[in-house]
Amino acid sequence: MQDSFGRSITYLRVSVTDRCDFRCVYCMSEHMTFLPKAEMLSLEELERLCITFVDKGVERLRITGGEPLVRKNVMTLFERLGMRLGRGLKELTLTTNGSQLSHFAQGLHDAGVRRVNVSLDTRDPDLFRRITRWGDLGKVLKGLEAAQKAGLGVKINTVALKGLNEDEIADLLRWSHAEGFDFTLIETMPLGEVEEDRSDRYLPLSLVRGRLEREMTLTPSTHRTGGPARYFDVAETGGRLGLITPLTHNFCESCNRVRVTCTGMLYMCLGQEDSADLRAPLRASNDGAALDAAIEAAIRRKPRGHDFVIDRRTAQPALARPMSLTGG
Repeated sequence: MQDSFGRSITYLRVSVTDRCDFRCVYCMSEHMTFLPKAEMLSLEELERLCITFVDKGVERLRITGGEPLVRKNVMTLFERLGMRLGRGLKELTLTTNGSQLSHFAQGLHDAGVRRVNVSLDTRDPDLFRRITRWGDLGKVLKGLEAAQKAGLGVKINTVALKGLNEDEIADLLRWSHAEGFDFTLIETMPLGEVEEDRSDRYLPLSLVRGRLEREMTLTPSTHRTGGPARYFDVAETGGRLGLITPLTHNFCESCNRVRVTCTGMLYMCLGQEDSADLRAPLRASNDGAALDAAIEAAIRRKPRGHDFVIDRRTAQPALARPMSLTGG
């Protein structure tokens, strides 16, 4: 699949639920109203949708949420999708908060998953509780241990938050690399109402990189994972640092990604409202023609770039849609 700007779409991120067992302050409200279960695609429908995209040229699938591992029987989806590895599908991965990894790490590896992204913004238990509201750092650390034991590669994803974890970033990087994890920093994205003034927490990664370079040697790397991160080799740790910078340095010119929500809405860009309903054609017929046509029409509408911006005057999010709905 190619969009109207000649970009090949080879990466699909699929949200299997909008539910989560955390309430991270930059991601969702503490008192979220979640979607009725009747509106969500079944696991069988999610599988069919994913396989349709693979047949159309998608090589990488990332399962997301909310927290994907809280979806009942979600391992059956991983097992079914894993059967397509080597037959069009090159990689099946997962983004998780880590809370359930101790239960599912081995099963994920058995299904064909070889690496996971784990969201972790601090190793301080009190600050962890403050950021996640409901989270238990101990469960996440046990999940990371289980992932390593199962043979899963781990990348730690950390959202840089001004006034919260900015003084811990260098230590998080060193710890991650010492544990054998890759480490990626992400700028906070203005998505959805979260009961906080997100502009107060916005920390440009250009500033963070400058601070890190005072004590570390960062060399641009040619390493790529198919996602939006730019990577740097860190001489002092021997590990890799990724930077995802939707606000200070957008990556739209090489975007190869689209997202599908747990309700079957296809978003061609995380930072735009335009979407396409795939649930209706998915359920209308089993022959796939209507679904193929809906996907192809949507891909042609993929925009050149996103509209992310931090508006410090109004502190309003760029988009009303919460991150947990679209998928991380």
